[in-house]
Amino acid sequence: MKFTRLLILLALAGWLPHLAPAQVEASLVGADKTIMPGEPFTVALRLQHDAHWHTYWLNPGTGLATNITWQLPPGFTAGPIQWPAPVILKDRVGNVIGNGYEGDQLIPVTITPPSELPPGTTVVLKANVDWLMCEDVCMPGDANLELSLPVANEIPAANGKLGDRIDEVVSGLPVALDSWKVTASRTAKTITLVVKPTSDAAHIPTALHFFADDNLVAYELPQTVKSDGSGGFVLTLDISPDGPQDTSQLIGVLASENGWRADGSLRGLRVEVPFTAATEVTAAPDSTTLAGTLLLAFIGGLILNLMPCVFPVLGIKILGFVNQAGSDRRKVVAHGLVFALGVLVSFWALAGVLGVLRAGGQELGWGFQLQSPAFVFSLAVLLLVFALNMSGLFEFGLSATGVGSNLQMKSGFAGSFFTGILATVVATPCSAPFLAPALGAALALPVAQSFIVFTAIALGLALPYLLLSIFPSAVKVLPRPGAWMETFKQFMAFPLYATVGYLIWVLAGQVNEGSMLMVLLGLVLVAMGVWFYGRWRIPGASTGRMRFGLLAGLVVAGLGICTGWPQSPSATDITWEKWSPEAVAEFRTENRIIYVDFTARWCATCQTNKKLVFGSDEVKRVFREKNIATLKADWTMQDPQITAELAKYQRSAVPFNVIWLPGKTDPVILPELLTASSVLDALNTP
Repeated sequence: MKFTRLLILLALAGWLPHLAPAQVEASLVGADKTIMPGEPFTVALRLQHDAHWHTYWLNPGTGLATNITWQLPPGFTAGPIQWPAPVILKDRVGNVIGNGYEGDQLIPVTITPPSELPPGTTVVLKANVDWLMCEDVCMPGDANLELSLPVANEIPAANGKLGDRIDEVVSGLPVALDSWKVTASRTAKTITLVVKPTSDAAHIPTALHFFADDNLVAYELPQTVKSDGSGGFVLTLDISPDGPQDTSQLIGVLASENGWRADGSLRGLRVEVPFTAATEVTAAPDSTTLAGTLLLAFIGGLILNLMPCVFPVLGIKILGFVNQAGSDRRKVVAHGLVFALGVLVSFWALAGVLGVLRAGGQELGWGFQLQSPAFVFSLAVLLLVFALNMSGLFEFGLSATGVGSNLQMKSGFAGSFFTGILATVVATPCSAPFLAPALGAALALPVAQSFIVFTAIALGLALPYLLLSIFPSAVKVLPRPGAWMETFKQFMAFPLYATVGYLIWVLAGQVNEGSMLMVLLGLVLVAMGVWFYGRWRIPGASTGRMRFGLLAGLVVAGLGICTGWPQSPSATDITWEKWSPEAVAEFRTENRIIYVDFTARWCATCQTNKKLVFGSDEVKRVFREKNIATLKADWTMQDPQITAELAKYQRSAVPFNVIWLPGKTDPVILPELLTASSVLDALNTP
């Protein structure tokens, strides 16, 4: 009984937002109190949003743009909506969800009356307005609005403070300025937008963000903004996979928090520029950012010495220097310097390899590796394995302290040099949380700067050895190895888990929801494979047990990689359009077969159906040959329209799939559990 009441309460909680009054109040307001015959005038749609609610801009991202349908007196014409610069819309946890408006917003439209309009009369302007308003849930809104305006021969007076506000909005609409020169170039994955002042500009715009009119730019991804060193800015924008593929120009609004004019006005700079040939635009290095990166790299190198695979040998290495050099203080210091040189050469070699890869990758697209789903998945797998290692699920790396022992024992400086190389090798299995910034710098910064970052890591790793070679008696003050080191190592696993979570979020924007589900399952299998390895390869285990652990770990982890490996979209894949009753009606007038999938991401059966049916080459071939229209009614978030449609068929849950056949009054209703054959049979229903 309690469970039943809970379900009822949850259902009521979900429906309450749809029963509440509209959260956005719409009205038509005029800039002037009267109008003159033949003289264009401005009317604004006023949208007053409740706190935390928003509506959408021309290119909404998610959601739907506000629309106005006019019913005007004879001879009147209405121009297009004049969109003010939008703001970035975010949900309560900070995720970008679109472009739009909040608060009290005025959206102007210019209307032109006929010249023969008789003075002394009153005209009534009518408009049907529809919008989508969202907070935690989204609801469609609409209103039939009217505005009455007297006709007069004299110059009209402003409509009070509201008229002044409309005039201010109109004067602040995005426009291009002669004082700023804008150019753009593009590659397959990114756009480089450069904006430069045409003269010395005392005004410096801040918090720049580009809003594309046509969805060419991925609205949900962060935009990189850097100074070009001469008062201008370089923006790097990710291209949306859903945007136009053949456009030759960049169209949109470049917004600035403090405006583009010296007085702080003109929040949006209008951008309409053709793409030039892609050239490498090097932004001036941000000295503060580079200094911070070097500091973190140096600290990261120092922390490597606290890893269990490195710290226990720290004192032993220094005492080895002393033993090799006898009592000669200068030789001890020299050994320390040669050891540090070995560490530096190792990291320079790593930086050099990455530099070569990057140089080749500029032609092959390596510079955009984080836009490759396969690369992002591989990186997530790698970091997950490192995190599980640091959490103690399995161990590797400790045995590396014995690797190269012959080189260590060489007499003279050769031994110290190779010991420095070995220290780098030993540190590598434990260094994932701290090498990540260096890898990112090597792939993003100029080659010279990436070498500096790697040098900082190397100096951090080598510094304790160098100091102890200068002051060997300080070995006595080092904290004793103990349980604290294992606790520290496990604690440092959590930044890695956070990085894996971020990579999964990135991947979610690159693959479809079905592939994303397989990615998550694949990562679980990788973790299980690592567990097999660590559980059966414990110290003291028999040879057979250890072999089983290795084999089982490799098989399960390999299965996880195969399961989760992101699949590139195929030209034969089915493209889904958004369901609506109007879309169904339109396709039926074209006598096309229509397949409607009522689904939700939280519906496990729905995901299984899609995998079984639309992973079939035969199904995809038939859908392609028959030119079947495919519509998806996504019920992941509550949608009253979908709920009402399901109720027509006495359904209150998903999955629910129907096929509309030409000439049939009612659709063919498919079973909840689908197979490729059941769908193909339904398509051949007489």
